[in-house]
Amino acid sequence: MQAELLQIGDTIGIVAPSHVAERERYEAILAGIRARGFAVKTGENMYKNTYGYLASEQERADDFNAMVRDPAVKMVFFGGGNGGAEVLPLLDYDAIARHPKLYVSYSDGTSILNAIYAKTGLITYYGQSPGNFAELTPYDEAQFMSHFVRGGVTDFVPNSRWHTLTQGVCEGTLIGGYTVNFALLMRGDYFRHDPNERYVLFLEDHEMFGDVAFVSAMLSHIEQSGFAGSVGRLRRFGERYGVPVVYCDDFGHGANHAILPIGCRATFDATRRTLRFDANT
Repeated sequence: MQAELLQIGDTIGIVAPSHVAERERYEAILAGIRARGFAVKTGENMYKNTYGYLASEQERADDFNAMVRDPAVKMVFFGGGNGGAEVLPLLDYDAIARHPKLYVSYSDGTSILNAIYAKTGLITYYGQSPGNFAELTPYDEAQFMSHFVRGGVTDFVPNSRWHTLTQGVCEGTLIGGYTVNFALLMRGDYFRHDPNERYVLFLEDHEMFGDVAFVSAMLSHIEQSGFAGSVGRLRRFGERYGVPVVYCDDFGHGANHAILPIGCRATFDATRRTLRFDANT
């Protein structure tokens, strides 16, 4: 299931399920979104700090669900932080399924994006956050407009060199996100993989959040969850399961913020270093 594309003039809803939004910082962010021709609506509780580190789960979920139910809002756009997993039981998945919209985030948003896909079958989008619009780069803007306004994207457009770790070609349902958040979803109530399905897994991480040993621990958790036989990862996992693997700097917490549609069918060629999306998913 896919949501309709944006048109210039449509309303984008901004919420903060994973962090406390700072008004001064968000002034530039909201101005950047409006400068691209979109209207903006913000959550009533996004600037609250009820718990001393976040608004309450209910306050954050209320904001999110209000955007879900608002017919004027065509995209629900939110950033990272810590706390996305806390709101998963409070999201209105029935309303999300009845009124498909574009859900876009990255980092801690991994939890919510994958849960929405798993619970509803709606394709969600990993790779950008509202914060990118404070100083939007040409690559990020091209990614946003091609995926959400023009549509029909069939090929991943890189902005860095791809390094092949294990060669080969595979196809399946594209899934993934920030490594620790994806690992925490394993065996939980908000993401259940189909053992008969094949997946193309993308993961991202950054050295500011965890060292190599920490990332390795998260990968081991994913491997031991029963999901490992359906996906490809870094070299030793790629060699162990005979699946293709590359790494790049095109998405995540770096300078490039490519869009990856969670739940779409994709074909990944590690030998030729290409990723293709099925626009008819």
